[in-house]
Amino acid sequence: MDSLAPKAKVKRNGSWSEIESADLVPGDMVSFKIGDIVPADCRLTDAVNVSIDQAALTGESLPQSKKVGDQCFSGSICKQGEAEGVVIATGANTFFGRAASLVGQDDDTTGHLQKILAQIGSFCLVSIGIFVIAEILVLYAGFRFNYRRGLDNILVLLIGGIPIAMPTVLSVTLAVGAQQLAKYKAIVTRITAIEELAGVTILCSDKTGTLTTNKLTIDRNTIKTYGPFSADDVILLAAYASRTENQDAIDSSVVAAIGDPSRARAGIKLLDFKPFNPVDKRTEITYLEESTGKLKRVTKGMTGIIIELCTRNKTEEQENRLEADVEEYATRGLRALAVAYEELDGDDHEAEGNGFELIGLLAIFDPPREDTKQTIDDALALGVKVKMVTGDQLAIAKETGRRLGLGDHMYPAKVLKDGPAPGSKHQSLDDMIMDADGFAGVFPEHKYEIVKRLQGLGHLCAMTGDGANDAPALSRANVGIAVEGATDAARGAADIVLTEPGLSTIVHAIRQSRIIFQRMRNYSIYACSITIRIVVCFAILSFAYKFDFPPFMILIIAPPQRRWDLIEIFSFAVAYGIYLTASTIALLCIIMETTFFQDKFGVRFSGGALIPASSNDYQIHMIIYLQVAIISQALIFVTRSHSFFFMERPSVALMCAFVIAQLVSSIIAAYGNWGFTQIEAISGGWIGIVWIWNIIWFIPLDWIKFAMKATVIKSIRKRREAKMAEEAARAAGGVPIHRTTSRATSIHESLYSNRVSFIKRAARRVGLGGKVSVKPEELQRFSSIQAQRVGATLARNPSRTGA
Repeated sequence: MDSLAPKAKVKRNGSWSEIESADLVPGDMVSFKIGDIVPADCRLTDAVNVSIDQAALTGESLPQSKKVGDQCFSGSICKQGEAEGVVIATGANTFFGRAASLVGQDDDTTGHLQKILAQIGSFCLVSIGIFVIAEILVLYAGFRFNYRRGLDNILVLLIGGIPIAMPTVLSVTLAVGAQQLAKYKAIVTRITAIEELAGVTILCSDKTGTLTTNKLTIDRNTIKTYGPFSADDVILLAAYASRTENQDAIDSSVVAAIGDPSRARAGIKLLDFKPFNPVDKRTEITYLEESTGKLKRVTKGMTGIIIELCTRNKTEEQENRLEADVEEYATRGLRALAVAYEELDGDDHEAEGNGFELIGLLAIFDPPREDTKQTIDDALALGVKVKMVTGDQLAIAKETGRRLGLGDHMYPAKVLKDGPAPGSKHQSLDDMIMDADGFAGVFPEHKYEIVKRLQGLGHLCAMTGDGANDAPALSRANVGIAVEGATDAARGAADIVLTEPGLSTIVHAIRQSRIIFQRMRNYSIYACSITIRIVVCFAILSFAYKFDFPPFMILIIAPPQRRWDLIEIFSFAVAYGIYLTASTIALLCIIMETTFFQDKFGVRFSGGALIPASSNDYQIHMIIYLQVAIISQALIFVTRSHSFFFMERPSVALMCAFVIAQLVSSIIAAYGNWGFTQIEAISGGWIGIVWIWNIIWFIPLDWIKFAMKATVIKSIRKRREAKMAEEAARAAGGVPIHRTTSRATSIHESLYSNRVSFIKRAARRVGLGGKVSVKPEELQRFSSIQAQRVGATLARNPSRTGA
């Protein structure tokens, strides 16, 4: 970093010298020229044709002209001229430094997934705790069990009830999901962002390069003509008056508009060319038309300059029309470019012509990407509202919004400080932010504030960006997305980095993340259901029959194990868990209280006994083990499907895993004579009975799912909708604010946070980075280094902008 430290030319003690930019202090006099990086925030005291490209900091589309008294930001690049200025801010106090310091302010150390897992863990622990306490009271105080026997029963609840496989399953699910997202050109840098992306309700997108192509274009549909030439003729003549090599953004757009760039010099002989300069604000070409042998001259540039230059066929009516057309362009965010033409008599190309005549007006704009409109429609269909947040002008933002069908209900950034105007329909700034289609002219702190307020309303918010000015908001958002071509600062602060341009990649990623989320939700229902069935089933069996199930067999059973709505998850879990409990208790009751199976199927116990010696007969233990193992693992086929389990084909991997697990369980049941585990092998008849029993009890599980959806779940959703409607009614005259409960922090979060840190540890081990943080003592150095990198990026890619 020392070797890369940028330098600054500074005047001290009456002489100029070169020092590191990091050593500048307010009050220093600095100078810079074309190609230099502005070393610190400064106010100009001398400026000669100065043009500053500050796109990576503010998002403005084109370089800005600067004059004496104007402010220049650290990290911007001088594109033209030379200037002197007095330093007014350095390090953390610069425009860039303030943005960098915001990156480290995000104190939301506990992620959304960790909070959800905290609540799931609390549910399981409370359920286990209730029945453990009940067993302690009943088994020790009531039945007078000895210490070891009672402890074995308690261990069954602890080992079988705690979803010990959940960390492994969710980590693997997220890791596989990250690999799948990479196929959609979305690289995940924070693995838990996958779950949060699935629950995103608002996507804040920058404009340039994401919604638009980041390439200035002539809008052929809005060309105005004033003379005898057609729109195609005007474009061709404007292309004559453009550079064909070493082009700036405007010349490039004009030449591209004629289709074949070679036409810009076809059929003419170039005699003289005057490139654009900040004083004349126009380009001019004098050429020989080979087909007629006539000398002609064309100029294009700023409308005010061109109309003053015109002397031929200029009328007051034409001037009024031109002014009206320029104003129309301005209201739509289009930049106007006037074109004029004259002919020369004789052979002297430097001679005066017969006078320029205004022939046309071109509209220049950054067009939307071809796939953006469809992508926004797809996002809305997924329930994700898209808001444009750009550093560009308000008129440009509105025009882009209209073309995309995004809406033009947008506000300038100053409303974030001033709030809604008196008498407006918005009662608060939060109402205004929710209602807006976007914001224009924003600075880094504005983007940060928008994201923070949306999160405060309970929304999961995603933010896209590519420049250093986007880093604070990317860091603050639930899911920060660095788009293709983003700077190092943006990538470091983001959770997902895109390697293809455009918004469509994000929508693909949202779709894929919801598939991944559904897998996690299915497993969570399954895991919670198993907790309920283990703790309830074996507690009841121990109370009713003094049944002592071997803890070792529970160890064998346990390992194979869009918005989070925990109430629904827990409701399903309780219903499935109690039903599966009933299946086990019913089986044991029939075996213990009757001889039904013995009479119908001719099965016997050890030594040919018709009935078991006791409820703790080792073969009874094996029968219960096999029954619990099979139907518990089969539950996943019900929780993963929305309809009947056979209507949604599971993956080959899931089917193979289930078949192998049940094959192993059946082999253990047939040959597992392990005395130390208090189990004994059972006959093939008993194995067949258990399989048929589980199949019979498995079929109604789908009906339980449908019944829950039609009753309990429907009631829960109705209450939620009623609550939302009540909130909307309270916002009388304003915009309804929909608050979600998905970000509610568990009261047990502090107790559970260490147990979910496995995700962070796993992410670090495979090299997935965290968010950027900047120490205050390093901030000044960081600002200077990053300023140089931004400048270098802009120098390599002069057409890039940072909106």
